Amino acid sequence: MIDLYGADYSVYVRAVRLALAQKGVPCRLHPIDVFAPQGPPDDYLDLHPFGRIPALRHGDFALHETTAILRYVDEAFDGPSLQPDTPRDRARMTQIQSILDSYAYRTLVWDIYVERVVKPRDGGVSDEVGISCALGPARKVVAALETLAGPGPFLSGAQPTLADCHAAPMLALFHKAEEGALLLRAAPRLTAWLDVVKSWAAFQATEPATRT
Repeated sequence: MIDLYGADYSVYVRAVRLALAQKGVPCRLHPIDVFAPQGPPDDYLDLHPFGRIPALRHGDFALHETTAILRYVDEAFDGPSLQPDTPRDRARMTQIQSILDSYAYRTLVWDIYVERVVKPRDGGVSDEVGISCALGPARKVVAALETLAGPGPFLSGAQPTLADCHAAPMLALFHKAEEGALLLRAAPRLTAWLDVVKSWAAFQATEPATRT
């Protein structure tokens, strides 16, 4: 049994849950609220000194950082491999993951999805200037991912990989914003991929209980 620490609405926590679901590995999700006024609990900082989510514990082994956790989940457990067979394809997979962390997450999730969808839903006002400023970087991210996407149905071919686990939660939220839906409409490979992802059994099994 894996112990996973974080919030189910987090795109990074869901990325790990997707990998675990695809591998058929059960986990216990321990809620951690990094947005609590006092911050995450002190004992959690022993597990993740930077106070981010997720973190994982497997017996006496603890790990943080999503990319490292994803690779561990794939390599430590039986089940379908979530990494491509060839060095070049594995490098492309890692390249996609790096783009998601370095350029996509802040722009697609916080600057666009949260501003356009979450804030108005919760009674706030969207930062229209901020959204407008984020559109250029978002367009560049979508174009880069569209170029790197394979022939499908998944990003690296016929079977899901860690890149799909990493990308699916972010792009699904981004698509909920009208700006995201519009930008993705110009990316046919990503659009087709997102349709497949939404019907992916692991994706449906990891739908957050918390409203997103």
